Amino acid sequence: MRRTVGQMLGRTGIRIPLILWTIAVLYPIIWMFIGSFKSNAEIYRNPWGLPETFNWQNFADAWTNYNIDTSVFNSLIVTVIGAILTLAMAIPTAYAIERINFRGSRFLFTLYISAMMIPMVLGWIPLFFLLMELNLLDNIYGLAIVYAVSQLPFTIFVLTSFMSTIPKSLEESAAMDGMSPYMVLWKIITPLSMSGIITVTIMNTIQFWNEYFMALIFLQSSENYTLALAIDFISSEAQYTNAWGTLFASLVIAIVPVIILYAIFQRRIAKGMTEGAIKG
Repeated sequence: MRRTVGQMLGRTGIRIPLILWTIAVLYPIIWMFIGSFKSNAEIYRNPWGLPETFNWQNFADAWTNYNIDTSVFNSLIVTVIGAILTLAMAIPTAYAIERINFRGSRFLFTLYISAMMIPMVLGWIPLFFLLMELNLLDNIYGLAIVYAVSQLPFTIFVLTSFMSTIPKSLEESAAMDGMSPYMVLWKIITPLSMSGIITVTIMNTIQFWNEYFMALIFLQSSENYTLALAIDFISSEAQYTNAWGTLFASLVIAIVPVIILYAIFQRRIAKGMTEGAIKG
């Protein structure tokens, strides 16, 4: 009986902080969703209450008057290109480091891991001048390249963990059948590492979609703004035009794709990161 009571108290002591933390995280998000359907008058009159009527005009204003549609398209381009470039560079690099014994492979891996510890802010000024010399400043494709390079160390770190446990006998058998190293990589190693590839792709996609500071530095024209910059512009405008409902609507537009993506792949993300940690 004492053990049962102690277990119940222990579980309660763990659950109460988790419940409070969940409420603290979810309440602002729920409040944002509710505010996106309110008129400005409702927001000022009853900021914490439910909307009298669901006002979809805020979403229309954000989509057209504040060019959220263009920003969503820009963010989509940057995110997709950045994620593809990251994989295109990381998969062969991880394979070479993990499977091909060459002089300096361990040093190269250590160098990539060390790059994860360096704050990205230290490279912003050199990157600014580099992009300017390459005529890629204020260019969403240049931003996509920067995003891809910034996530390269993390992606290589995860993928090498998955590739390290693939039996080398599979590669030896494939080589005996006449496969080249490139065919082994794309037809054997890559499919067997798909769990890790999907995990890092989802995490990189969320990172690129939400990124703000590098977009603020490297993009200057409003027509090239990503979604994060467009929302920042609406936030500054809302202070003078009282477009709070439009601001909430734009935040909902930005957050819904991330929530849907994570809800669909949350088990795969958790499984992939757990497997990567165990294998590493």
